[in-house]
Amino acid sequence: MQLHRLIPIVLALGLAGCQTATDGLTTSVAPGDVTGPAAGAIAGDMAGRFAEQAGSTSTPIKLQKDASEFSVALEAALKGWGFAVLADDKSASAKDAPKPVTLAYSLAAVDGQVLARLSTDTMDLGRAYSVSNGVATPASPLSLMKRN
Repeated sequence: MQLHRLIPIVLALGLAGCQTATDGLTTSVAPGDVTGPAAGAIAGDMAGRFAEQAGSTSTPIKLQKDASEFSVALEAALKGWGFAVLADDKSASAKDAPKPVTLAYSLAAVDGQVLARLSTDTMDLGRAYSVSNGVATPASPLSLMKRN
Protein backbone atom coordinates (compact mmCIF):
# COMPACT_ATOMS: atom_id res chain seq x y z
CA MET A 1 0.00 0.00 0.00
CA GLN A 2 1.25 3.46 -0.83
CA LEU A 3 1.93 5.82 2.04
CA HIS A 4 -0.29 8.62 0.68
CA ARG A 5 -3.30 6.25 0.80
CA LEU A 6 -2.55 5.16 4.37
CA ILE A 7 -2.33 8.68 5.83
CA PRO A 8 -6.10 9.49 5.58
CA ILE A 9 -6.93 6.15 7.19
CA VAL A 10 -4.55 6.70 10.10
CA LEU A 11 -5.87 10.25 10.56
CA ALA A 12 -9.49 9.09 10.48
CA LEU A 13 -8.86 6.39 13.07
CA GLY A 14 -6.86 8.80 15.21
CA LEU A 15 -9.51 11.49 15.07
CA ALA A 16 -12.17 8.91 15.87
CA GLY A 17 -10.44 8.45 19.20
CA CYS A 18 -10.49 12.18 19.93
CA GLN A 19 -14.25 12.43 20.14
CA THR A 20 -15.78 13.07 23.52
CA ALA A 21 -17.76 10.26 25.09
CA THR A 22 -21.40 11.01 25.70
CA ASP A 23 -24.43 9.11 26.90
CA GLY A 24 -25.68 9.11 23.31
CA LEU A 25 -23.82 6.11 21.90
CA THR A 26 -26.90 4.89 20.09
CA THR A 27 -26.22 5.72 16.46
CA SER A 28 -25.08 2.76 14.41
CA VAL A 29 -24.44 2.99 10.69
CA ALA A 30 -23.44 0.40 8.11
CA PRO A 31 -23.20 1.14 4.38
CA GLY A 32 -25.40 -1.01 2.16
CA ASP A 33 -22.47 -2.22 0.05
CA VAL A 34 -20.88 -4.17 2.94
CA THR A 35 -22.86 -7.37 2.63
CA GLY A 36 -22.61 -11.14 2.81
CA PRO A 37 -19.21 -12.63 3.58
CA ALA A 38 -17.55 -9.20 3.83
CA ALA A 39 -20.02 -8.07 6.50
CA GLY A 40 -19.55 -11.34 8.36
CA ALA A 41 -15.75 -11.14 8.20
CA ILE A 42 -15.62 -7.56 9.49
CA ALA A 43 -18.20 -8.26 12.22
CA GLY A 44 -16.41 -11.43 13.30
CA ASP A 45 -13.01 -9.76 13.50
CA MET A 46 -14.29 -6.68 15.34
CA ALA A 47 -16.34 -8.78 17.78
CA GLY A 48 -13.26 -10.87 18.54
CA ARG A 49 -11.14 -7.78 19.18
CA PHE A 50 -13.95 -6.33 21.33
CA ALA A 51 -14.09 -9.54 23.38
CA GLU A 52 -10.32 -9.38 23.95
CA GLN A 53 -10.56 -5.82 25.26
CA ALA A 54 -13.85 -6.12 27.18
CA GLY A 55 -12.61 -9.06 29.22
CA SER A 56 -15.83 -10.18 30.86
CA THR A 57 -18.77 -11.48 28.85
CA SER A 58 -21.06 -11.35 31.89
CA THR A 59 -22.18 -7.78 31.16
CA PRO A 60 -24.99 -7.68 28.61
CA ILE A 61 -24.58 -5.54 25.50
CA LYS A 62 -27.24 -3.18 24.25
CA LEU A 63 -26.91 -2.99 20.47
CA GLN A 64 -29.07 -0.74 18.33
CA LYS A 65 -29.87 -3.07 15.50
CA ASP A 66 -30.91 -2.21 12.00
CA ALA A 67 -31.73 -4.25 8.91
CA SER A 68 -28.15 -4.27 7.56
CA GLU A 69 -26.28 -7.52 7.09
CA PHE A 70 -23.47 -6.10 9.21
CA SER A 71 -25.81 -5.52 12.16
CA VAL A 72 -27.10 -9.10 11.98
CA ALA A 73 -23.55 -10.46 11.61
CA LEU A 74 -22.24 -8.35 14.52
CA GLU A 75 -24.99 -9.55 16.83
CA ALA A 76 -24.29 -13.18 15.89
CA ALA A 77 -20.53 -12.72 16.33
CA LEU A 78 -20.94 -11.12 19.76
CA LYS A 79 -23.23 -13.96 20.85
CA GLY A 80 -20.61 -16.40 19.53
CA TRP A 81 -18.10 -14.82 21.91
CA GLY A 82 -20.53 -15.36 24.80
CA PHE A 83 -22.11 -11.92 25.12
CA ALA A 84 -25.82 -11.50 25.82
CA VAL A 85 -27.05 -9.00 23.22
CA LEU A 86 -30.14 -6.99 24.15
CA ALA A 87 -32.39 -5.23 21.69
CA ASP A 88 -33.95 -2.95 24.27
CA ASP A 89 -33.84 -1.97 27.96
CA LYS A 90 -36.75 -4.27 28.82
CA SER A 91 -34.49 -7.31 28.55
CA ALA A 92 -32.34 -6.03 31.41
CA SER A 93 -35.06 -4.65 33.66
CA ALA A 94 -34.52 -7.11 36.52
CA LYS A 95 -33.28 -5.32 39.62
CA ASP A 96 -30.31 -7.64 40.10
CA ALA A 97 -29.35 -7.69 36.40
CA PRO A 98 -26.10 -5.91 35.49
CA LYS A 99 -26.48 -2.64 33.62
CA PRO A 100 -25.98 -3.27 29.90
CA VAL A 101 -23.11 -1.66 28.01
CA THR A 102 -24.26 0.30 24.97
CA LEU A 103 -22.27 -0.68 21.89
CA ALA A 104 -22.43 1.55 18.81
CA TYR A 105 -20.83 0.75 15.48
CA SER A 106 -20.09 2.50 12.25
CA LEU A 107 -18.69 1.52 8.87
CA ALA A 108 -17.48 4.09 6.37
CA ALA A 109 -16.12 3.65 2.87
CA VAL A 110 -12.92 5.69 2.41
CA ASP A 111 -10.45 5.47 -0.49
CA GLY A 112 -11.58 2.02 -1.53
CA GLN A 113 -11.44 0.63 2.00
CA VAL A 114 -13.98 0.23 4.78
CA LEU A 115 -13.28 1.79 8.18
CA ALA A 116 -15.00 -0.12 10.99
CA ARG A 117 -15.49 1.26 14.49
CA LEU A 118 -17.04 -0.16 17.67
CA SER A 119 -17.64 2.27 20.54
CA THR A 120 -18.71 2.06 24.16
CA ASP A 121 -18.53 4.74 26.82
CA THR A 122 -15.13 3.34 27.90
CA MET A 123 -13.42 2.36 24.64
CA ASP A 124 -13.27 2.72 20.87
CA LEU A 125 -11.93 0.09 18.48
CA GLY A 126 -11.20 0.87 14.85
CA ARG A 127 -9.70 -0.91 11.88
CA ALA A 128 -9.54 -0.49 8.10
CA TYR A 129 -10.50 -3.38 5.81
CA SER A 130 -9.93 -4.03 2.14
CA VAL A 131 -13.05 -5.42 0.47
CA SER A 132 -12.61 -7.22 -2.82
CA ASN A 133 -14.97 -9.66 -4.52
CA GLY A 134 -17.18 -9.72 -1.42
CA VAL A 135 -14.30 -10.69 0.89
CA ALA A 136 -12.94 -8.39 3.62
CA THR A 137 -9.41 -8.55 4.99
CA PRO A 138 -7.80 -6.31 7.63
CA ALA A 139 -5.78 -3.54 6.00
CA SER A 140 -4.53 -1.83 9.17
CA PRO A 141 -3.61 -2.67 12.72
CA LEU A 142 -6.30 -2.35 15.37
CA SER A 143 -6.74 1.14 16.78
CA LEU A 144 -7.72 1.14 20.46
CA MET A 145 -8.62 4.03 22.72
CA LYS A 146 -9.68 3.47 26.34
CA ARG A 147 -11.35 6.05 28.54
CA ASN A 148 -11.57 6.14 32.33
